[in-house]
Amino acid sequence: MTGYHAAHLTEDPARAVVWKVVAEHLAAWMPADAHVLELGAGYCEWINHVTGARRVALDIWPEVARFAGPGVESVVLDAASQLPALGAASFDVVLASNILEHFEPAVAASVVDDVGRLLRAGGRFIIIQPNFRYAAKQYFDDYTHRAVFTDVSLPNLLRAHGFHIEHVQPRFLPYSMRGTKLPIRPWTVRAYLRSPVKPMAGQMLVIASTDRALQGSAPH
Repeated sequence: MTGYHAAHLTEDPARAVVWKVVAEHLAAWMPADAHVLELGAGYCEWINHVTGARRVALDIWPEVARFAGPGVESVVLDAASQLPALGAASFDVVLASNILEHFEPAVAASVVDDVGRLLRAGGRFIIIQPNFRYAAKQYFDDYTHRAVFTDVSLPNLLRAHGFHIEHVQPRFLPYSMRGTKLPIRPWTVRAYLRSPVKPMAGQMLVIASTDRALQGSAPH
């Protein structure tokens, strides 16, 4: 394998453990019968563990189809310019993990705009990605990072494009699993997500919605 995935994002079975627990942790924000799209799905660890009536993994990487689990549709498209091809108001939830920072700022704003059109009324945009406030030292170790976001600037970008912010968690996950000394097991990930103390946390969680909140799906 050559290219970005070989150089920076090699396949790691531990990521599936993390994303299975993350999907469980965030399930209350997604109706069980939702139509769900993941942008930049890559190895599909997140979308493979989500429950939904329809699940779509989108990536510009042709290999995405190889990693999509049973019942997950794979679509090879460039999220920077081709999201409208999926159809307006086609999804209840759009997921994005570590993708917006890979676009130039103006393109990232355009992607947010396109996501707003993909979502049905009351749909949610759930974003997990590096928070520059806490990940500045490592942020540009990824040579493809172009835009800088914090737990203030990203919600403001979303507001500027018509979203309502439902939840912001500035410190949600470690910036990277590389170098972690903790064993990556379901129970350790659950404990980390529940703990108010989050060592090495450099990724934020932002949940935004269109004009009406999805009924009965937000955690209480």
